Amino acid sequence: MRIATWNVNSIKARLGNVTDWTRAAKPDVLLLQEIKCQDADFPRLEFESLGYQVHTHGQKSYNGVALLSLTKPDAVRIRLDGEDADEQARYIEADIAGITICGLYLPNGNPRPGEKYDYKLRWMERLHQRAATLLAAETPFLMAGDFNICPADVDVFDPVGFAEDALCAPDSRRAWRRLLNLGLTEAWRALHPRKVDYSFWDYQAGCWPKNNGLRIDHFLLSPQLADRLVSCEIDREPRGREKASDHTPVICEIAA
Repeated sequence: MRIATWNVNSIKARLGNVTDWTRAAKPDVLLLQEIKCQDADFPRLEFESLGYQVHTHGQKSYNGVALLSLTKPDAVRIRLDGEDADEQARYIEADIAGITICGLYLPNGNPRPGEKYDYKLRWMERLHQRAATLLAAETPFLMAGDFNICPADVDVFDPVGFAEDALCAPDSRRAWRRLLNLGLTEAWRALHPRKVDYSFWDYQAGCWPKNNGLRIDHFLLSPQLADRLVSCEIDREPRGREKASDHTPVICEIAA
């Protein structure tokens, strides 16, 4: 199974790029973040014409996640438990071919300190609880998407400049390590222990041509899936296109 994650930074603005890439890459499952539209406004027909079942958790102008699958998913769930008042569209989950696939758009958290950072840490705790629940049930699962976390200094082009940023701050990385310490495997780093690469380049200050990037889009695998991990790659090509998202896809392959 080939699963891809991509923060598209507005599906309407990037539709041609996303459909062209999807047609060529043919992932079995595609997780999208920052679709930035309500459910009714998602361009379903364009993806259904490519053979995908489409499920969305949208929000007007901000956030929003989608799960596209070539096979019909079961038990589609939206929202992450633990904070009933949270109306931000950041989570979608479904069972596909015996795997629970969790797509997420974790809060950025800046400026720090402040309410946005407090919300980020609370959201990470809720994600930790969901992972713990799935692990206790011995469910094969993965969590993938824009985590807005640079796990280590090697994952950011300027570690000193980003040291106090919400993406790299000690409390953020501590919450990330708590997730891993449950027994999860970060797929790309497991296969590329010394490699430097990024999945996001800001639009400002020539970050893309200078390769001033961040690696913030990740796959976390449960032990059952870590044993079946075949590959995990960052596809830089879409970031170089016109009207590109500031993120690029990450693709993970799991053996049957």
